[in-house]
Amino acid sequence: MKKLFLMGVVLICCAEANAWGFFAHRLINRQAVFLLPPEMMRLFKPSIDYLTEQATVPDSRRYMIPAEGPRHFIDLDHYGRPPYNHLILPWPRACERFSEDSLQAHGIVPWWIQTMLGRLTRAFCDGNKQAILKAAAELGHYVADAHVPLHACSNHNGQKTGQQGIHGFWESRIPELLAEAEWDFFVGKASYIMDPFTHTWKFVLESAAAADTVLAEEARLSAIWPANARYAWEIRNGALTRQYSRSYARRYNEILDGMVERRLRESIHAVASYWLTAWVNAGQPDLAPIAAQPTSEAESREFEILSEAWKKSIIGKSCE
Repeated sequence: MKKLFLMGVVLICCAEANAWGFFAHRLINRQAVFLLPPEMMRLFKPSIDYLTEQATVPDSRRYMIPAEGPRHFIDLDHYGRPPYNHLILPWPRACERFSEDSLQAHGIVPWWIQTMLGRLTRAFCDGNKQAILKAAAELGHYVADAHVPLHACSNHNGQKTGQQGIHGFWESRIPELLAEAEWDFFVGKASYIMDPFTHTWKFVLESAAAADTVLAEEARLSAIWPANARYAWEIRNGALTRQYSRSYARRYNEILDGMVERRLRESIHAVASYWLTAWVNAGQPDLAPIAAQPTSEAESREFEILSEAWKKSIIGKSCE
């Protein structure tokens, strides 16, 4: 318990907006469950609340474990220009060419997704319910992160171009305003992925290609938008918080021509497809008896402590 308390203190001191944001990460994992075949639904549907809540754990953990941070992003622009064939290598060969320290410094999300896919596959093989659900929830987080354009470039929060706050604007503010009210999450059935490593790099490269548009279009909009209408004060988590205004957010979303919705939809389909791929590669074990296994109270309690600490730490945070 002392260890968990210290974890909570660290979170309170260090929290900031990350990745898709809590709302979107939870939405992605939750919607992904409904894309699975009936055989997988036997385990995943009754566990949908766990998969939803646990979707945010990797972000909570990144302030306690130094190695966690690089697993969420990759600064592709550090490696020159596309098509990055010199970088798209299996992890051992990439380490030989660039050194592990350098790779870690600039993000390892494409390789870490393969690690998590392997963990989920092994958990299915072992028939361990808790391990399956934990690995699935966290794999969903990293796959979703890799679909975010600003997770694939070094100007991840507009810090190089005077656009601080654009990270949370794109991946948190817009989804929170529009997703449940206006967006469509019917994205078809999960698909088996023949070559997960190549598939991962495909959507990572798509994210990198979109990063310039995300930054350039916001800069153009900001230049013509009335300064006093760019932000607004709203109640968030019980506190008055400065946010990008609803009108500014809607206009930016229109200019991006639905990019945020597309990437979120693609994230949902990809997460479900990686879950399916791990299950198939494990030999499609019967999940009915696995679903009957009791859940770990210790795991649940640890998550509750982390979650409460995180909630307290973000109250009153500005969009900047």
